[in-house]
Order: sequence, then C-alpha cells, then structure tokens
Amino acid sequence: MPLFPKSLLAGAAMLSAGLAAPAFAACRNVSHLGEDYVACSFDPAASDIRLYNKDQAGVPFKSFQALSLELRQRDEYIVFAMNGGMYHEDLSPVGLHVEEGVEQAPLNTNPGWGNFHLLPNGVFYFGDGKAGVMAAEAYRDAGIKPRFATQSGPMLVIDGALHPRFLPDSDSLKTRNGVGVTKSGEVVFVVSKRPVRFHDFATLFLDGLDCPNALFLDGTISSLYAPEINRQDRLFPLGPIIAVVARSPR
Repeated sequence: MPLFPKSLLAGAAMLSAGLAAPAFAACRNVSHLGEDYVACSFDPAASDIRLYNKDQAGVPFKSFQALSLELRQRDEYIVFAMNGGMYHEDLSPVGLHVEEGVEQAPLNTNPGWGNFHLLPNGVFYFGDGKAGVMAAEAYRDAGIKPRFATQSGPMLVIDGALHPRFLPDSDSLKTRNGVGVTKSGEVVFVVSKRPVRFHDFATLFLDGLDCPNALFLDGTISSLYAPEINRQDRLFPLGPIIAVVARSPR
C-alpha cells in the first residue's frame, strides 16, 4: 500500500468536504556523490511562480518574512521561496530582472569578476504556465518576452553538458542553490545542506534530476523558505526572491 505525506492526505480530505485545499511544496531530500540536498519541484502550469525584489513602496523586501507580510494583505501566502539571483550591495539585481512583464534591470553580458561572470551565465524565465533556463546570449537572441525572469551565473548545465569550467577535484566548497527545468518541463529548485563544489552540484541536476539546463542562483547566502519541511531561513538580507504563491483558503 503506498504511503502519502500527511499534508497530501489532509488536502484530499478538504477537497472531499468541498473546501479549498492548501498548496504544498513538493520538497524532498536528495543524496548525490555523498552529499545531501533539498529539492523542491513544481509544475509551472499548476503553480503560481513569481519573482520579487521591492515592495509597493519601492523598498527591497530583504527577507521571506517581509514578503510574506505583504502577501497576506492580498489574501495570499508563500508555499515556497528561495533567493533568486545575485545582487549589488543595495540589493538591486546584478543582471536581468523582469516582474509582471516589466524589465526592471537589463540583461548583463559584460565581462567581469566572480561567479556571475563565469561565462556563460544564464536566465531563468517563467510565467503563464511555462518555464525555462537558457544561457544569456541564447536568451537574448531568442527574443523571449516572459512574465518573470532573473539572471544569474554561472550556468550549471547547458543543453545537456556541464559548464566547461567546472573541475571534479576543485577545492572551492560553498553552500549552493540553483534551479533547473527537467525534460518534462518541471521546475526543480535545489539547495545543498553542506558546502559542495560546482561540479558535483551541476551533475546532480544533469544526472540525478534529469535537467538538460540548470542555473546557479548563489552560494553562501543560499536561503530556503519551505514551512512544509520546517525551513524558514533568516540568514542574510536578500535581493531578488523567487516564490510560489497561493490564495489563502477562506
């Protein structure tokens, strides 16, 4: 007999009673090359995935908790959230940032220092039931006009191949988080539980999660909000935030 999480059983009971069932993040523990990760998966056609940076007054949210407070005023709540791209000291995005179809920061293909400029970097774009990850130059040439988009870097997996700069014996170990889109179109967000190297993180997406394209979001500040598994990180001030949002049941 199959076993189901209590959250899913509770939702089924509410539906049978004619009530609105709450939404849950499909989070699970994943092991790869001796390290543990949390992976949370969503169908973009059935999930309201959004991108945030500033509140209605133009002030950066800085935290999942601040975003949650604003959403409650609209009878909405966070199902899941993760830091969603690199940012400057003032918490503004380093690269492309699109909210509700409005480009708030342009695509950044300039050379420079740091992980963002470990080319190729890339774009996670989503909205209207679809999602994708694409290298920045390919995204630019494709002329995509998404509802939401965030740029970060480096790309982890590019059209089924690892980023060419990753070394299997690198001694650079950091807590890392990223996002990939599976061959079936499912969005998978991942955060490591301990410091890991880029190569191992990327092979998790490619070999373990069936993602032909995946993007690094950040390291060290990697933060997760998933009440379902008792994760509500308050580690660092955050810039862009990716959130899966649902309507509060009445």
